[in-house]
Amino acid sequence: MKVELRGVRKVFGDTKALDGVDVHFEENKFYGLLGKNGAGKTTLMQLLAGHTLPTAGEVLLDGEAPFNNRDALKRVCLINESSNFKRRLKVKDVLKIASLFYPNWSRETAEYLMEKFNLKPGMSTRGLSKGMESALGIIIGLSARADVTIFDEPYIGLDASARYMFYDLLLEEFEEHPRTFILSTHLIDEVSRLFEEVVVLKEGEVLFQETAELMIEKSLKVSGTKEKVDAFTKGKTVIEESEMMGMKSALVYGEVLQLEDAKAFGLEAERSSMQTLMVHLTDQKEEKYA
Repeated sequence: MKVELRGVRKVFGDTKALDGVDVHFEENKFYGLLGKNGAGKTTLMQLLAGHTLPTAGEVLLDGEAPFNNRDALKRVCLINESSNFKRRLKVKDVLKIASLFYPNWSRETAEYLMEKFNLKPGMSTRGLSKGMESALGIIIGLSARADVTIFDEPYIGLDASARYMFYDLLLEEFEEHPRTFILSTHLIDEVSRLFEEVVVLKEGEVLFQETAELMIEKSLKVSGTKEKVDAFTKGKTVIEESEMMGMKSALVYGEVLQLEDAKAFGLEAERSSMQTLMVHLTDQKEEKYA
């Protein structure tokens, strides 16, 4: 399924949640949707899932608008941080309802994941812990096998062990039954190994969309004497720096940078983590990164 947002704006009263967003998501690819709180990530995902209409622009799933389009919506599954089901039902009823909506529903996957997360069919959703509620949302998202599966911070309440199990399950599902996955998360370094491409939002606009590999290759953290660091970084975009007792470190971003070039200056050099890049890039005054 080809997914596109063309010139999308979404306004809530006096607040612009999205402003001129152009994004595309290809078939059978794993995306990270990143940005600070309030950047517009949840609004974008709700638009993709047909939960709301854009104020302006187009949201297209294989050329069709998803809002009020039942056939299109059967091919998209959005799992939110919470409120993915009515809390007066039993677990088995929640799964039954989901299986009736999603045509590619896998009962075997649901049963397998129930065992993995230690959920029982007869449990009441009213009494689920936050972690169990998140686990049930994950089960729905993976078992639906929708062409586009979107997870918005789906792991709230899960401990570290359960989160890493979720990441492994995501990878298993992606390899066995390819589809487009979009994952919004603040725990970037835990899951960045899965991302093929990243979309970064800032204040309702797209800061950039590019491959995860290129994002990392455009970063370089160097350290050494102040004179050597300043000489190497001259003319480059420095997004973070610190200095102490004549020594300096700097994080450079914006072009494909070679470790060997920094080492030729007598500097120590390494790539940045995606989490660190996200923090500093979204703090910068610049609005776009090529």
